[in-house]
Amino acid sequence: MAIHENIKKEIPDAMRAKDAVKLQTLRSLVTAMTNEVVAKKRKPDEFLTDEEALAVLKRAANQRKDSIQQFEAAGRTELAVPEKAELAIIETYLPAQMSREEVTAAVQAKAAELGASTKADANKVIGALMRDLKGKADGTLVKEVVESVLS
Repeated sequence: MAIHENIKKEIPDAMRAKDAVKLQTLRSLVTAMTNEVVAKKRKPDEFLTDEEALAVLKRAANQRKDSIQQFEAAGRTELAVPEKAELAIIETYLPAQMSREEVTAAVQAKAAELGASTKADANKVIGALMRDLKGKADGTLVKEVVESVLS
C-alpha cells in the first residue's frame, strides 16, 4: 500500500483511539499531500507515489525541526513539546536514517572510488553520495563527515 494511502487510512484508527496529536498530525500530512497532488495538476482524490509522498514527509519533518529549534532558541520550550510529538509521528513514516558511522564508511568508500583526497573534491563527493543515499542520510551529516574525512 502506498504511503499516502496508508496515512489516509490511519486517520479513523487515530479517531477511535482518541489520539488527538496523531490525528492532527495525520490530517496535516494528508492535507500537505493533497496540496502536492493538486500542485502537480492531478485530481485531488489521486494518491502520490511513494517517492513524492516521502518528499512531502521530509518537508514536514524539516518544518517541525526548524520550529523546535526556533522555539528552544527563544526559550519557549512549552511550544516545542507539541512539535516534538508531531515530529516523532512523522518520523515513523520516513525510512530509517543512517548512523554517523555508516555515513563515514560510505564517504570513505565514495572518496576512494572517485579518487578524492582534498577539500577541493568535497562537493563532488557530497553530490555523488547524496544521489546514492537519497533519503537514507541527512544532508548536513553527510557534509560534516565529508569535510572531516577530506580535511
